[in-house]
Amino acid sequence: MTLAEFAITYGQENTIILLEGKRNVLEYDKEKLIQFGKLLAIHLPLATFRSGNADGADFYFSQGVLQVAPNRLQVITPYENHRQKLNNAYETISLDQIDLLNEPELIYQSKNNKKTKSLIDKYIDGAKDRFSIKAAYIIRDTVKVTGTKSGIPPIDFAFFYDDEQKPKTGGTGHTMEICEINNVDYLRQNQWFNWI
Repeated sequence: MTLAEFAITYGQENTIILLEGKRNVLEYDKEKLIQFGKLLAIHLPLATFRSGNADGADFYFSQGVLQVAPNRLQVITPYENHRQKLNNAYETISLDQIDLLNEPELIYQSKNNKKTKSLIDKYIDGAKDRFSIKAAYIIRDTVKVTGTKSGIPPIDFAFFYDDEQKPKTGGTGHTMEICEINNVDYLRQNQWFNWI
């Protein structure tokens, strides 16, 4: 698939594209992520771009989108005021705004992450210590893909910047898995780098 073909397929109004990846971005890749975010914002003038507001890839992708369309960057955060000074999105939705007790499918899918499965129950029950807060990040990663039944729409496509040495691990790996479970297509940098 080329960028032009992608723009034809996903150039419709209300399309939501997820841009996310690892916190550790190789120095020579940082500018590529910025360029790619900008390129997508130019070629998809009707799309909304979703991010998790994390350091690293999320930040660099967002910088590119912000150069073209700051009014089309949406951020899903694990809690209120998450990295607020670096958040320039037109819309920010935090988990604190979502009634997680009324989102059983969201919680069920979040528990696919075996490392945080037990923490998710503790977090839902109200625990907010330094261990259970890890669950908020995984739930946030699930919301970024699936949306919620209470009104956050799901994404249509995702672009990832992954760790080539340890692919599909951590939060980024969880998000990829959630894409696969929900039949959401995605590309990793080895596939989209040639679009720049």
